[in-house]
Amino acid sequence: MQKLEDIKPQQSIELLKLLHILTRDGKINQDSRRKLKQVYHLYNFVEPILETIKKEKEKFLIVDHGCGKSYLGFILYDLFIKNTLGSLTGIDSRNELVENTKNLARELKFERMTFINSDIANSKELILNDVDMVTALHACDTATDDAIHFGLERKAKYMLLVPCCQAEVAKCLKSNKAQSLKKPLAELWRHGIHTVEMGSHLTNVLRCLFLESQGYKVTVTELVGWEHSMKNELIIAEYIGVKKGNAIKRIDNILEEFNLQTLKSRFDFNQEI
Repeated sequence: MQKLEDIKPQQSIELLKLLHILTRDGKINQDSRRKLKQVYHLYNFVEPILETIKKEKEKFLIVDHGCGKSYLGFILYDLFIKNTLGSLTGIDSRNELVENTKNLARELKFERMTFINSDIANSKELILNDVDMVTALHACDTATDDAIHFGLERKAKYMLLVPCCQAEVAKCLKSNKAQSLKKPLAELWRHGIHTVEMGSHLTNVLRCLFLESQGYKVTVTELVGWEHSMKNELIIAEYIGVKKGNAIKRIDNILEEFNLQTLKSRFDFNQEI
């Protein structure tokens, strides 16, 4: 068991016990410490953004897509949101998890924390208020793309994304491999493990270009050390209203170069934000 020295002093110990990050007697094991470190590290990126949002408007809304057990949401609420007029909505397609998080929020009296049972693609019809920030921590495969489209449609000022299991592009690379191997560049994904790695990398490169094409300034950084998580890429997007002029062209060129033209519709978005 580990000591509690890594826990933020303002953090509710009772919350961490209810989230099963701490045991009943207040101890923390290695797996839970790793999980907490990931969430805390992400919080360090989120906190200054929330401070900026709070200065601009008293009532703000964060939407956390694919929230699962909502470790991130509960810790965000406990460390920051509960002392403001802001609110947080978690969205997940698994009803049992949603019911559990609803019950926990009631038990903790986190009154401005709500949960919705929905997939990401359909959730925009269920949230009527303005959205200031969209987060998606380890939303699998194309769920991250759905979160991006949600943020665009709801005109979110900020998006924080930690993608996971980017399988769609890898499948396309694999299915088109015979044709692609005519090009020397295809050696980059000829072997199976390289196909997965290349698919993951290409997916996030395309997402960043797409966000830039819609007026977002994009920063890509490491979430935590690789010893804690292999799904470790953090994409931070802030809407600044300046669209990168050649971003769509670059997306088209990449899709053509890698025989991924079937994915073109994923990067179509014409709504002004």
